[in-house]
This record gives sequence, C-alpha cells and structure tokens, in this order.
Amino acid sequence: MSGEKPAIGSVDTFPKLLLENARRYGERPSIREKDLGIWQAWNWSDVKGEIAEMAAGLKSYGFERGDSLAIVGDNRPQLYWAMTAAQALGGTPVPMYQDAVADEMQYVLEHAEACFAIVEDQEQTDKLLEVMDKCPKLKEIVFKDSRGMRHYDQSYVRSLDSLMEAGRKYLADNPGWFEAETQKGVGTDIAIMLYTSGTTGRPKGVMLSFDNLIITAKNGAEWDDLTEKDEVLAYLPMAWVGDNIFSYSQSYVSGFCVSCPESSDTVTSDLKEIGPTYFFAPPRVFENILTQVSIRMEDASWINRKLYAYFMDFALSVGPDILDGKPVSFGDRILYAIGEFLVYGPLKNELGFSRFRLAYTAGEAIGPDIFDFFRSMGVNVKQLYGSTEASVFICMQKNGDVKPDTVGVPATGVELRIADDGEVHFRGPGTFVAYFKNDEATRETKDDEGWVMTGDAGFFDADGHLKIIDRAKDVGKLNNGTMFAPKYIENKLKFFPFITEAVAFGNERDYAAAFINIDLEAVGNWAERRGLAYSGYTDLAMRSEVYDLITDCVNKVNADLADDDALSGSQISRFLILHKLLDADDGELTRTRKVRRNTVADRYGELIDALYSGVDVCPVEAAVTFEDGRKGTIKADVKIREAIVVNSQQAQAVE
Repeated sequence: MSGEKPAIGSVDTFPKLLLENARRYGERPSIREKDLGIWQAWNWSDVKGEIAEMAAGLKSYGFERGDSLAIVGDNRPQLYWAMTAAQALGGTPVPMYQDAVADEMQYVLEHAEACFAIVEDQEQTDKLLEVMDKCPKLKEIVFKDSRGMRHYDQSYVRSLDSLMEAGRKYLADNPGWFEAETQKGVGTDIAIMLYTSGTTGRPKGVMLSFDNLIITAKNGAEWDDLTEKDEVLAYLPMAWVGDNIFSYSQSYVSGFCVSCPESSDTVTSDLKEIGPTYFFAPPRVFENILTQVSIRMEDASWINRKLYAYFMDFALSVGPDILDGKPVSFGDRILYAIGEFLVYGPLKNELGFSRFRLAYTAGEAIGPDIFDFFRSMGVNVKQLYGSTEASVFICMQKNGDVKPDTVGVPATGVELRIADDGEVHFRGPGTFVAYFKNDEATRETKDDEGWVMTGDAGFFDADGHLKIIDRAKDVGKLNNGTMFAPKYIENKLKFFPFITEAVAFGNERDYAAAFINIDLEAVGNWAERRGLAYSGYTDLAMRSEVYDLITDCVNKVNADLADDDALSGSQISRFLILHKLLDADDGELTRTRKVRRNTVADRYGELIDALYSGVDVCPVEAAVTFEDGRKGTIKADVKIREAIVVNSQQAQAVE
C-alpha cells in the first residue's frame, strides 16, 4: 500500500512506525534471513504479526512496563523483533555483544537490571546461566535455536516457540490489545539502552529516546535519499549504535529491507547474493577487502594483472570526478566505460558491490589510498563521524563534496563547536538522554545547555569540514614540545595492509615509538610467495624479513609525518612487532576493536621500557586466551628496530 508519509511527530515510536509500515508497505519485504542456504523473507505485514505475538508472549510471561530485556546473539530477525516487542510494552531493550564472555555479560545484565533475556542459542544460554545467580533480577531466559537444548529443564529457560504460542493465545483472548498497547508510548520515552565500549573503565549504559533515534534516522535518510526500495545487510553487532541506526531505525523510518547473513563466516558470499544498495563497514573491512583483491590479483594471469593495473591507475585519475559529477573529457569517459566493462564492473560484482548506491565508513580514519580506490571505481564510499551519545550522526559527507581526510560537515540539526583545548563538542536531535544510573558521568559529558563533550580533538578546515586528530585525552607532547597524537600515527600505520593494529607511545618521552601487530593473512601470503616457512603468528612476526617489510611501512609513515609542521617531530624512532595479536578476550581491545591503552601499557611495560632503553631484543612471556577458552602462555624474544626519521626536505625522496 502507499500514501502520504505521516509527520514523524504523530508516529513517534518504533511500534507505531511498525503499524504504519504494515499499512503503507504491507507486501514489501521488511527483513530476510539466510538459513541452511535458503533466504527466507518476511514482509511488513508478517513482521507486524510476529512482533505482536512476541509482545503478547512477553506480557503473558510477566514482562511489565519499565522492565529491561537483554538481547544476545547474531543478527537475527527474531532478535530485532524482540526490540520492538519490548518497546511496545513500554520496556527497554538492551542488546549485548554476542562474543562477550560471561563475566562481561554479567556486568551489563546486573547494571541494566535486566529481568528477561532473549538469546540466540545454547552458547548464549550457557553464558547467562553461568552468571544468573549474580544477576538477581534476571528471571526468564528465552532461546531461539533449540539445537542442544533438549535436556535444559529449568523452568525459567524456555523456547521462543513456546513464547510465541503463549502470545498467540493471549492475542486470541485480547483482540486489539497490541494496537492499543503501542499507542501508550511517546517519543520522549527511552527506546533503547546501549553500552559503550569501556576503553577506560566500566561500560556506561547510554539511554536513547525514540525521538533521538527516529529524528536522527529520518534526517540521515533524507540526507542520502533513502527510500523503501533500498536494502541493507545487517552483519555488525546489534549492541553497536550503528547497527541500531542502519539496520533498525532507518529501516523503520524509510521502510527498506534488512537482510541477515547466515553466519559471520558467510557475510562475504551473502553480500554478493543480496547486492544491497546501502552499506556500512568500518575502515578495517574496506582495508581487508582491498588486501584480498591485491592477493588475488597476484595469482591472476599476466594479462589480467596488466589490465587491472592499467585501468585502476586510470580510474584513480578520473573515477572520483565521474562519481562526483564533475567535468571529465569525452575520451576519458569512453576509456572509463571500457574499464567498467573489463575491470571495475566484474570486480564490484565479485565483491557484492554492484548495486551500492551509498556506503559509509566510520570509527577510525580510513587510508586515503583505500578511500580513493573504492571511489575511483564508482563505489560511493563516504565518511561520517558519530558516537553512541549522538545516536550516530555528528558529521556526514555530502554527495559531490567528499574528502578523504575529513569526516564532513555537521549533520542535519547538529551544532558543533571546538573548545579552547581543541575538543569537539556537539548538540542535536540525537543527543542522548543520560547514562543509566550514573548522574556524575552524565554531568561530565553533557552540560546544562545540551552540549556533549566528545573527547575527540579536531578542527575545521577552510571548507567547513571537520578533521579529527585524536582522542583529546591522548594528545600529549614529546619532551621537545612537539605535539604527540597517537591515534593519528596509529591510523597511518594501519593504512598499510600488512599492519592490522598499532599502539604508539611518546607522551613525555624523548621520541615516539610503536607496537605493531602484523596482518597474518596478508603477511603470510607475502611470506609464502617468497618461500619463507613459518609455524604461526609469533614465528612469522619475529622473522627478520618481516621486520624489513614493516620497517619500510614505518619509514613511509615518517616521511608523511615529516610534511606536517605540527607533527613532524613525532616520527617513529623505534618500533617492535608484538609476539601476539592484541585480543578482546585478553582485555587488550574492546568488543568494538578499540585499544585499551592502559591495559596494554600495564601488560607490556617491559616492552615499552625496552623501546626507550636502547636494547635490540627483549625476552617476554605473555598470557593468552585461546578460542576454546583455555589459557596459555607465549614466550618470545621480541626484536626492536630503528626507523628512519626524516626532515621535510628528505620526505619526498623517501616516498
């Protein structure tokens, strides 16, 4: 069905939007899931029925207005429906990271006062049962996937099928109940609670209202002309605010279809099958894709390698201008069209990018070379700047006004200011309500006028675009007075496909130094082509040939830094390749892959001291957590290398 869109103010909650979408788009697909190799689809009318039954089932099980519902699992239609079902009842959904260990889940469950949980499978059920005695308010666990659950006989562990059956009975006994219940909510009610990554302490529960999410989602959809005809692949954690905007809020606002992959291992193939028009990925995903393309091209025939190299070089010269609608000569357009037929089109099809109308990246800086690579072959990749406390959108890039080194201009309705110390402040329609049960942190982050302190340092360029330098608290100075921005340096290192993670040091030191994690797949492929045998990450990371490879990357970063007057003095003098990958299970990264600097500094203090003591080798022993939960240790003699520090005149020669 079709008709005029109602004003958002009159349809101000997701349950109300659900009813409206069922009326307007009843037969259009709302959500898909790939299960056992087959795509299953539900239209908006189907989804309304499923959510109504789920809400009624929760009601019959004792879920009350004001209760919190924990949601744990991969991206599944039923888990998205659970969010709307809880909201229809006046409850608060609390999505949690599905790969979190039981202790991490315990904190969120206890702090959020979750009394119900809907989980995907046995693994998540077991983690909740492990900590249930420490979470006194948690009284019901509902599981979606019944595999392995036959012998779970606890009365409070129930299947989703049984909940839905209870819901159908409740609806039969109470006709019109769901529609009436949805009308009780208003835009200022809390819609969801999302926990921050907790890089410097315990995660905080960010309370976002319906107004926050719906108005922000609507503004973003209008910015990029999203409609019910768009499609998105939902593969990022449901506990992350980005997924709640791209895969939930904007779907409800625009009416477009969300597709859930079969598993995290099938995302690439599922992306190709679905061919979404709207896509979000952190920079690391785009970097990994380019790395895979480069590796595969090395295996291609010589003629394909020549064609690829020629047309990609040509695309870099004219592709971005064609994408942005800028003047390009007729001859160049013809040659670009040939490249589209021979190289760009087949490559985009192989990646699942053929139908991309819009792609966003955020979270970290993306390498200009990577950014230009995708835009040059017609993929409209743009950057945005956001946070949980902003309901994502703070800055966005407009079509035709895209720069690789900025995050764009303020999003619709958002005000920005730069404080005297360089910190970025914002306020806008997505500004969070408060941190749950943490008034002190709320006051420290948001002032009485609604300005939120992002903790990021940045500045506006001449065109009014925002450039983010680093976390404000992390910006320091070397002993010679040079500004030291570790994240800025780390991002430059991670632009190289051989480097997957980096941690820079230098504040109140004589020079900058760095830890580096190599990318096992990219460096492994490089090593195999050179006949270098290795037994695993540690063995590969310690090889002199690999140190030579990474030294070249560090030297290029130094040459780049040498051209920046403010940062030329913070070039990397010494570095080492860590003997193990930094890991969220070891507490070194957050679940969103952000480095916990304090943890790394405490755990590897002897290596930091070695970087500044002049030694060339440092023996270490580190505790690790394996995928199956077992603990172990890794011993290694970590080498330390000197890098070339250049002045601005030498930089061009090094490049």
